Amino acid sequence: MAEKRCYYEILGVSRDADDNQIKAAYRKMALKYHPDRNPGDQNAEESFKEAAEAYEVLRDRQKRSIYDQYGHNGLSGSGFTGFSGFEDIFSSFGDIFEEFFGIRGRRSRGARGADLRYDLTLEFMEAAFGVEKEIRVRKRDVCQQCSGSGCAPDTTPETCRYCGGAGQVARNQGFFTVRTTCPYCRGEGRTIPHPCPECKGLGLCEKEKKVFVRVPAGVDNGSRLRLTGEGEAAPQGGLPGDLYVFLRVKDHDFFQRDGTNVLCQIPVSFVQAALGDDITVPTLSGERTLKLRKGTQPNDIYTFPREGIPSLKGNGRGDQIMQIQVKIPTNINKKQEDLLQEFARLEDKKISTRLKKILGKDA
Repeated sequence: MAEKRCYYEILGVSRDADDNQIKAAYRKMALKYHPDRNPGDQNAEESFKEAAEAYEVLRDRQKRSIYDQYGHNGLSGSGFTGFSGFEDIFSSFGDIFEEFFGIRGRRSRGARGADLRYDLTLEFMEAAFGVEKEIRVRKRDVCQQCSGSGCAPDTTPETCRYCGGAGQVARNQGFFTVRTTCPYCRGEGRTIPHPCPECKGLGLCEKEKKVFVRVPAGVDNGSRLRLTGEGEAAPQGGLPGDLYVFLRVKDHDFFQRDGTNVLCQIPVSFVQAALGDDITVPTLSGERTLKLRKGTQPNDIYTFPREGIPSLKGNGRGDQIMQIQVKIPTNINKKQEDLLQEFARLEDKKISTRLKKILGKDA
């Protein structure tokens, strides 16, 4: 088990700091490491808990006096063991969080509904130029029968009889009074004696909802879209969560993507490569004419500027980069063979002459 850090060091205050300085230091740390501001960040959660424990001790004169004299062992011997979890922190510091954040601290963890994930598959062209898709998402939403109250018709919630509406209960433990979340109302301060038959008192029901997703031009595999407020509803009228749409883009039969550029291979005959030609090739926007130079070699590169993928940042489009693939015929007729033989004799003479020059021999 890791050794506990000094409470003064945690809050960054001196040992003679007054109550206002301690409170200001804790407020700064609470704002920085609050779990709602750092979702899923375990380090931030631990820092938040550590700061809360330090503030709980240093704001209380009796606990602070014991800590100053006997350290962590003295507090442990007097019955103080820190907080068991977030609910204890929010319950103990409800008034503090109301001052810091403008809302009750014990409800801040449930202030938002859950975020949701949806995986959406797109065609290559849809990703390139953008598209609007209708998707169906199953999620918990506000119960229409009770409007989210969780109560049966013509009934209302009642103040919790166990905690008197405080949401927390206190018990004596050694020198201290320890506050914990009320086990009956779970910190809500109220109970629902006659729950809604539709949602069973939760205020939420699972349902399927149509959601329209606008996919911008230029998205790629792994791109993520955030639809604010399209996640699950929150109980007690809190803010809904968000819907995160993760995109997968299908491969294309002809094009490959490299950032905002598109790559493709253009097949041509050896005659076209040798003599040059105007050939029609596909692009993302339609067909264009490619002027093939005389003597084009296999794997030569041609480029159509600004015929690639639109940039998500709005900086125009990439290029279409074309690699030439020279195709050698496998079936030729007699006349074609005769012509090629004549071409070979002429070419052989030229090659032989060049080789003799390289070898230093007379032609």
